Amino acid sequence: MKHPEHTGLKDVKGNSLIVRYTPNERTNHWITAITFVLLALSGLAMFHPAMSWLYAIFGGGQWTRILHPFVGCVMFLSFLILALRFWHHNYLNKADIQWMKQIDDVLNNREEKLPAIGKYNAGQKLLFFTMVICLLLLLASGIVIWRRYFSFYFPIGIIRLAALVHAAAAFVLIVGIVVHIYAALWIKGSIGAMTRGTVTYGWARKHHPNWFKEIIGK
Repeated sequence: MKHPEHTGLKDVKGNSLIVRYTPNERTNHWITAITFVLLALSGLAMFHPAMSWLYAIFGGGQWTRILHPFVGCVMFLSFLILALRFWHHNYLNKADIQWMKQIDDVLNNREEKLPAIGKYNAGQKLLFFTMVICLLLLLASGIVIWRRYFSFYFPIGIIRLAALVHAAAAFVLIVGIVVHIYAALWIKGSIGAMTRGTVTYGWARKHHPNWFKEIIGK
């Protein structure tokens, strides 16, 4: 019986392809990504006067303040669905611990020295859980500082603390996503996996050997 990702598809060069992400998974990912960009830009506009020129993207300061929390809710819901989809692929195991111990080999592209990994490596798994924690903090703190709707329920001290937590979690999340984008560009074929949905046998065998074995049934 064929694994659902083992499709028999081939690219223009005749290389066999494996489905890494389904259309629904890719749509889910890009909704999360687009809303993240909108939130990062609008959040930076409100964070410091030096970034106030970003207000123009959203139609001015008032519209930025109105739209930011609503877009945040969309991102949280989209990421929640994404997290539920991929949660079972992101448990850390012994191979991941060894992978992190060999970070020098990782940074120098000595993949042949690294332990065999599944669908995601330890770096991707750590980013996943960083995003989970940051988005929970952003949601909770965002509700507290959401003026007109919720902030009047909380004392000023809690609101100030929530604003600090919101900014800190946003900073960590932005740094994490920048690293995520860099890694996707660094590992050739990663961007294609999230745009076309497929990877070659060679890519899967090299970067995620245990996942490759699972897919082809060996």
